[in-house]
Parts: sequence; structure tokens; C-alpha cells
Amino acid sequence: MNKKILVLGSLLGIIAIMLGAFGAHGLKSLITLEAIQTFEVGVRYQMYNALFLLFIGGFSPMSEKTKRIIFYFVLIGVLFFSGSLYALSINDIMNFDFKVVGFVTPIGGLLLIIAWLLVLINFLKIDSDKS
Repeated sequence: MNKKILVLGSLLGIIAIMLGAFGAHGLKSLITLEAIQTFEVGVRYQMYNALFLLFIGGFSPMSEKTKRIIFYFVLIGVLFFSGSLYALSINDIMNFDFKVVGFVTPIGGLLLIIAWLLVLINFLKIDSDKS
């Protein structure tokens, strides 16, 4: 599981860097400043969670079951949260109205929050085990 987590973290990081560059250079003249800012929020949260996965993949005391759950929450959470923000950002230049998928943004955010809460709970258990 650690390898899958580390690979996903690396891929999300690579994609975030590529999308960040694309947003800053390729989209700047095509979409509004507000849309660029929305796009950048997606990139930023994707990168935060890429680094989060790299940490989780290298953290030994966490159970494989917890790591697996976090892996899927982060994967789906990033796809829903950042993915929907990317789509909503380019809505004005596409033929499809991405506003119909905007409802998944908060769902993705909730999944990311749950993943981070699982880590917190795991940390609290480790601390209480040592007492």
C-alpha cells in the first residue's frame, strides 16, 4: 500500500505543477481573473494533498487499513474538489456547462477533511499508547 500511496502522491504533485504552469501561462488570456484564482485553489489543494500522501506513505506507525482508507478518500477527494474547480474555471471557454458538476466540490472537500481527521485520530491513538 505504501508504494501506491507514494506513487499517487508523486503523480498528484506532478500534475499539480503542470496544471499550475498551464493556468499561469496557458489560461491567463482566456479566462477571467476570478476563474484563474479558482483554478489556482484547485492546484494548491491538490499539491497539499500530494504532499500529505507522501507523508502518509512514509509513516510507519499507521495501519495499512487506515492508509488504504486515506488513499481512497484523498484520491476521490482531489478528483471531486480540485477537478470540479478546474472544470468550473474553464466553464466560459467550453461548450459544456460545468456548473452542473459543481455540487461535487463540497463532497470532495469533505472527503479530504475526513482523510485528515483519520490522521489526527491515528496520531491521538499513538500518543495514548505511549502513556
